[in-house]
Amino acid sequence: MSPDQLLAFCVFALIASITPGPNNMMIMASGLNHGFVRSLPHLAGICCGFAFMVVATGVGLHAVFDAVPQLQTVLKYLGAAWMAWLAWKLASAGAMGKDGAGKARPMSFAGAAAFQWVNPKAWVMTVGAVTSYLPHGFALQDVLLMGLIFGIIGLPCVGAWASFGAGMQRVLQQPRSVRLFNFTMAGLLLASLYPVFVE
Repeated sequence: MSPDQLLAFCVFALIASITPGPNNMMIMASGLNHGFVRSLPHLAGICCGFAFMVVATGVGLHAVFDAVPQLQTVLKYLGAAWMAWLAWKLASAGAMGKDGAGKARPMSFAGAAAFQWVNPKAWVMTVGAVTSYLPHGFALQDVLLMGLIFGIIGLPCVGAWASFGAGMQRVLQQPRSVRLFNFTMAGLLLASLYPVFVE
């Protein structure tokens, strides 16, 4: 990539990573319910899983979707179903008191990394980045650089959402407030599915 393309891509990656979406809603809820430190595997899974997805797409996965467009549709609706299930789990989660803290667990590294493959926003970002910012006749190092940039920029951006959620622990002391927060985050997670059904 040329310096101009690289700068434009970095701006795209920053905006894509910091704006609300399923990952950021879920990591903020994890920060509130489990604290920042316990949410670190979830945070790392998002950043590493998404970076890998970008590289995999750049090296040819988008060609598979061109050849078999039905596969993308299947993944889209499987992802929507999984996100609806996650929203239900989040909405029905109890408040994280002393008794509940040991029972509930934040999303694991592997779970967060796997979630990227059914996350509609992740697919839009990935395909958009690969088709818009990779130069014509790109080399493997261009794709690897793109994945690395997304991973590096994603850490502080997604981490800010986890920090915000953890910071809200001081504000949301009452179990009812935490349940209301979880219910709101679940609603926003469901609202993020809107593009899936209007395309």
